[in-house]
Amino acid sequence: MFNGPIPGQSLTTEPRAMPYERPPEIADPIEALDLHIENMSRPEAMEDALFFLEMGVDMVSLVEGILRSAVMEGIHSLDVSLIIAPVLHEYIKSYAVRADIDFDEGFDNPEQDKAIQYERDTMRAKKLLAQLREEEGMEPEEPPMMMEEPEEAQEEMMEEMPEEAEAPKGLMARM
Repeated sequence: MFNGPIPGQSLTTEPRAMPYERPPEIADPIEALDLHIENMSRPEAMEDALFFLEMGVDMVSLVEGILRSAVMEGIHSLDVSLIIAPVLHEYIKSYAVRADIDFDEGFDNPEQDKAIQYERDTMRAKKLLAQLREEEGMEPEEPPMMMEEPEEAQEEMMEEMPEEAEAPKGLMARM
């Protein structure tokens, strides 16, 4: 409970005391990616990554954890992490697929998936209904048209509108 930093403590420490406060060791994204792939190609590192995927950690969180660790150690910057994240994601994903591990990629948005699934189901249902109507020799259903206002309602609206608007007055009125 009392192990957290004291408010303002960061203002009393030496500047650039932490590795992430100094310039990164690697500035080139390709070199950083090579380093991460080399690290992940070690059997124990990939075994750990696959273990976490198996235990329910999603792929996005795993990759972000690996890259944030490298940023905190001062290996590369956060910008480089954003550049190489998709490649490292696919690299680890290929191993997980080969190992036949059921994992969550971490990209799913359940609300969006439900809406997409609903639209797909609706389209399939319409297609199936059209096929059934065609097989039974019925006329295809026409899409519903927008309700048009009766002519009387349109005429009433025209009568209610003033014919001439009052001339503008004041400083901004045109002359």
